[in-house]
Amino acid sequence: MTLRLITAAAVLALSAGLALAGPGAPGHTHKKFEAGEPGDPRKPVAKTVEVGMHEHEDATMKFVPDRVEVKRGEQVRFVLKNHGKADHEFMLDSIEHNARHKIAMEKNPDMEHDDPNGKRLAPNGSNEIVWRFTKAGTFEFACLIPGHYESGMHGLVVVK
Repeated sequence: MTLRLITAAAVLALSAGLALAGPGAPGHTHKKFEAGEPGDPRKPVAKTVEVGMHEHEDATMKFVPDRVEVKRGEQVRFVLKNHGKADHEFMLDSIEHNARHKIAMEKNPDMEHDDPNGKRLAPNGSNEIVWRFTKAGTFEFACLIPGHYESGMHGLVVVK
């Protein structure tokens, strides 16, 4: 019986340590979303928005479109297409959370995303995100790969 208690205590201590040793900076999570919640791909979408990722000769980088308007409660399918020659990502969150996430990316530039609210795409790559906007407000989608945000790669989602 004592051996079982010791084993259970060891397993509990180890699992607690592993939970605290998750990736990214303190407070960095991919489970809490300010901009709403992951959508259900089996349910109808209110609209589909194709978002292109572009690089220009003047060293600017852009999302096209860089502004999207939706109604609160709508489920939207974002079809992401990287038309550039570098990796890019699409991270959908509040402006404040993306700012904190950007700092974490600067410390961990090889961090890759395949999350409900964010995808990293290789050149000529494509992917999709289905998202349900449950809160009114202004949210941001951004490429947080170091240097890309500063080059212009961010946009807004206005939820009314």
